[in-house]
Amino acid sequence: MRDLSSLRFDASSARSDLLGAEFLGEGTNFALFSDHATRVELCLFDESGESEIARLDLPEMEGGIWFGYLPQVAPGQVYGYRVHGPYAPEQGHRFNPAKLLLDPYARELRGAIQWDDALHGYEIGQDDLSLDQRDSAPFMPKAVVVDAAFDWDSDKALRHRWSDTVIYEAHVKGLTRLHPEVPEADRGTFRGLASEAVIGHLQGLGVTTLELLPIHAFANDRHLVEKGLSNYWGYSTLSFFAPHAPYLQSGRIREIKETVRRLHAAGIEVILDVVYNHTCEGSELGQTLSFRGIDNASYYLLSPEDPRHSFDTTGTGNTLNVAHPMVLRMVMDSLRYWVQAMHVDGFRFDLASTLGREAEGFERDGSFFNAIRQDPVLSGVKLIAEPWDVGDGGYQVGGYRWPFREWNDKFRDDTRRFWRRDPGLLPALAERLSGSPVQFDHSHRPATSSVNFVAAHDGFTLMDTVSFNDKHNEANGEDGRDGHDNNLSDNLGAEGPSDDPGILTARLRRIRAMLATMLLAQGVPMILAGDELGHSQQGNNNAYCQDNEISWIDWAAAREDIRAAVAALAAFRRESGLAQNRFLSAEGDPQARWLHPEGREMAEADWQDGELRCMAMQITLDRDQLLVLVNAGEDAEFALPEGEWRLRLDSSADEIARDAPIQGSLALPWQTVMALTRQLT
Repeated sequence: MRDLSSLRFDASSARSDLLGAEFLGEGTNFALFSDHATRVELCLFDESGESEIARLDLPEMEGGIWFGYLPQVAPGQVYGYRVHGPYAPEQGHRFNPAKLLLDPYARELRGAIQWDDALHGYEIGQDDLSLDQRDSAPFMPKAVVVDAAFDWDSDKALRHRWSDTVIYEAHVKGLTRLHPEVPEADRGTFRGLASEAVIGHLQGLGVTTLELLPIHAFANDRHLVEKGLSNYWGYSTLSFFAPHAPYLQSGRIREIKETVRRLHAAGIEVILDVVYNHTCEGSELGQTLSFRGIDNASYYLLSPEDPRHSFDTTGTGNTLNVAHPMVLRMVMDSLRYWVQAMHVDGFRFDLASTLGREAEGFERDGSFFNAIRQDPVLSGVKLIAEPWDVGDGGYQVGGYRWPFREWNDKFRDDTRRFWRRDPGLLPALAERLSGSPVQFDHSHRPATSSVNFVAAHDGFTLMDTVSFNDKHNEANGEDGRDGHDNNLSDNLGAEGPSDDPGILTARLRRIRAMLATMLLAQGVPMILAGDELGHSQQGNNNAYCQDNEISWIDWAAAREDIRAAVAALAAFRRESGLAQNRFLSAEGDPQARWLHPEGREMAEADWQDGELRCMAMQITLDRDQLLVLVNAGEDAEFALPEGEWRLRLDSSADEIARDAPIQGSLALPWQTVMALTRQLT
């Protein structure tokens, strides 16, 4: 690398509006926000990131933005910052220039965190009022100046309608790590995700939208490393712009662009699970890696009574202060970057209630949500909220405004309870099949506001829901204290794997019935990767630290019978036009009726019958009627409405798709969902 020690800033080309490191053709503009700093040093490193070769003070500051333009600094340059200011924890300030800091706008990283006590701003073994003056640079990843140029060819946003959307929640590594048809060098990376084998599988299932667990650079938490574990899920963000380097087979961000382009060409959107509610720096006792050392009092919510302490509504030790205009700008810049530069199609917001916290608590018209709603770029992509956090008043299912959709855990819980044969669940299931209107039919929200799921990354897989009564998290090393106990599961006669034919049949029927309930309901279905293959996590309902065969999908043991059922259900959903943008109603369009097994409309007494576990939803569409029958009880006879019906789906059958004409009545086996259609004259 050339000698940079004689470099000088060019004041005439410096720009304060370009935060981060922006290559402008002949040099790079550096800009960093720190409202309370007194001095900011830019540190340049060799290509390996191990040796510092130049250190320069950013010469300009306005509005709290420190900036400067360096001619001749090109893509590939490795850098970091040292920020000077008061070390006054009682006032919320934790500046310490001995700590090398990562640029919050870094697009690519070189190296990884090497855990050492020097990464802390205070002396370990003393309280956090002490000052640690050891250099942290040898243990820190560094930022890299990147070239944003990429030939997208004719790639453009797909913008699948919500009513056509089928989401598949997956982990970049876990989906591909054990796939035998993915080249070994590409397994566990974006390049593997773009393989013909994976794309073909998604297309065969009828997936329209791939939702990826966090791909932003994240920390492999020290306490996990010391236990021989790792942060597998990635909900511990280090950088909101740079991707997690181990997911890049090539080590370069263009690999993500190439993957997105290939998925788009196959008709598949890409949604990112993003964590803007907290960072990996933890509480005031955590490490100083970036935001804490740049401007702790601006980037984080601090206790109003004692700003020495972090204000934690996330359960992770800190809360990002998105109410601050420059922190909000960083989040918005990050979102726009992933849409405009990386061509992703939307986002799922982890613990989204935290993002709506204002002075008086959660506010659905808070600054973050309003900023997105008015943004000409972001308001047009897919936006999904995880509508809760761990703070007071954090559970807000149904509390968000359009254009947000929401994860609906009520759908998961009621569906599991119904098929577990809990009494009195017909009214709740009717709510879920009709799109949960009690939660979502308000404020001009569409019937696609509910994202319906029966399993997600957090909790039991669908196979484990029918195989275990209790969680088995021993591998996590927390003596079973982690993970929740309300799994709403039923092992159907044996805890864990079984060779009993009766148990295996019952498990398969219940899995198919729950998947059918999800894919035949109003709203937007979301499939957990591996559920269509019968994937088990051995009863672990909190596999966040299991980067191994517990979490990786075992393609060699894939259940073709479940995969075929999902594909048939998704195809029927698409072809029948089942999903509506308007909520179903007793009168109007689209019209819905609820039928008793005797063929009559459900009466109030029927809804109150706790032992009744069978009913039908009849929907009148433009040219057809659709009948969805559910039976969580014993074998039953169902009297059909007048006319010739055609059986299109039977979740109890080995061949799930049918087209047989039926009149009069229908034998409805135990643990079954059926779908029939009748053409209107």
